[in-house]
Amino acid sequence: MKTVSMSGSRRENVGKKDAKMNRKLGKVPCVLYGGKEQIHFIADEKDFVKIIFTPEVFIIKLSIDSKEYNVVLQDVQYHPVTDKILHVDFFEILSGKPVIIGLPVIIEGNATGVLKGGQLAKKIRKLKVKALVEHLPDNIVLDITNLEIGDSIRVKDVSKENLEFLDIPNAEIVGVKVTRIVETIEEVGEEAEKGEEGDTKEATEGAEKEHTKEKP
Repeated sequence: MKTVSMSGSRRENVGKKDAKMNRKLGKVPCVLYGGKEQIHFIADEKDFVKIIFTPEVFIIKLSIDSKEYNVVLQDVQYHPVTDKILHVDFFEILSGKPVIIGLPVIIEGNATGVLKGGQLAKKIRKLKVKALVEHLPDNIVLDITNLEIGDSIRVKDVSKENLEFLDIPNAEIVGVKVTRIVETIEEVGEEAEKGEEGDTKEATEGAEKEHTKEKP
């Protein structure tokens, strides 16, 4: 996986008042856990742009008071109105210990069903997986070329060596849906078939009547 670097400093005080003051100064309260101890620290708000507002996932080399930790982003809390970052959780990567992380889903190919008039629906942007960090890919690639209208790829359809997928197995990741245009075409086709069947039936009945009249 790709790596980025960022730094922070330990919080002298932990509490709502201290957190509010730091936010006013452009700092984000954070916590690092998963190791021997939980570390409460603050980091510059601007440093989160490169790791949060992107579809990519990174291993972060986090420096806190000159000590470096390998971590992954675990959770972000936002303000419900302004979407401002309120708090961030990091998880320390330890040798031999698996991590849980959301990997972005990359779609490849042109679905056959879309070429026939269907609409592509992407339901899950990231898949939650559990694995050792050395086995984590940058993303999960799905080929949708063979998807017909009504077909989909679900979590249970995806497998990758050394990865455990944690989302609901039957959850749909991507699928090709029927559009109104396709439904209309199918309805017209069905009506046309019914009309042809009706015409054939009437013609047959008419021929039988004529044949009956001709008999002496």
